[in-house]
Amino acid sequence: MIRQRRARTGVVTVAGLLCLALALFVAPVLAQQASAPSPTPAPAPAAPIAAPSPPASAGSTPADSAAPARVPSPSPGPTPAAGATPANPDAAKPNDGGSMGETLELTARPAATIEGKADRDEIYAAITGSIGLIRTEIGKAGLKAAGRPIAVFLEADDVGFKYRAAVPLESIPEGKTALSDTVKLGETPVGKAMRFEHRGAYDDIDATYEAITAYLDEKSIDAQDMFIEEYLNDVKTTDDPNLQVDIYVLLK
Repeated sequence: MIRQRRARTGVVTVAGLLCLALALFVAPVLAQQASAPSPTPAPAPAAPIAAPSPPASAGSTPADSAAPARVPSPSPGPTPAAGATPANPDAAKPNDGGSMGETLELTARPAATIEGKADRDEIYAAITGSIGLIRTEIGKAGLKAAGRPIAVFLEADDVGFKYRAAVPLESIPEGKTALSDTVKLGETPVGKAMRFEHRGAYDDIDATYEAITAYLDEKSIDAQDMFIEEYLNDVKTTDDPNLQVDIYVLLK
């Protein structure tokens, strides 16, 4: 029992010495750390401030409210063909006033006539040639013209026209039916008709006929399949813009 108490006493003495040594070593370190200023932490970067979003309209998605409105651009019109000249809208329709579908009664007049047939591209030359021949025969016979020459279109097909060229006369010698083998004597057409005007080159007269046909269809007018052209002046070529023609449509 005495041996046991000595051992404990030795242990306590050694432990005390270690505690004293640690105190002498650690105390200055702790004092130094206590006196040193603590580092200031770096400020955290500020978060970006988001711009306020505009309020979305009812029923729209965020993508719709953010996207700019699309304005549809007008569709481009057709490009005119190179070298083409715009057509005159008044040249392809019957004129206004009394000349647009004027209704009148055609009366028979004595006339010298020639019947012929020609292709579409040659019809004007054929008609003017026939009129020239009629005038020559009228002069030989000592007769007098009494009006402008006309052409009556009797038949038409895909190739050309059958026509009767005529020059009205003051009178016909009694009992005479012809001036030559080609030039006959007769009368101009009779009946109710509508008159239209064409002013311009003969090359463009098809546009006038198309306008006349459209007019008759619009008004539900029944017409005979016969047209009369009255030439108010004389031109040499089909592209002469000074040509003046009155067109008569015989009605049923």
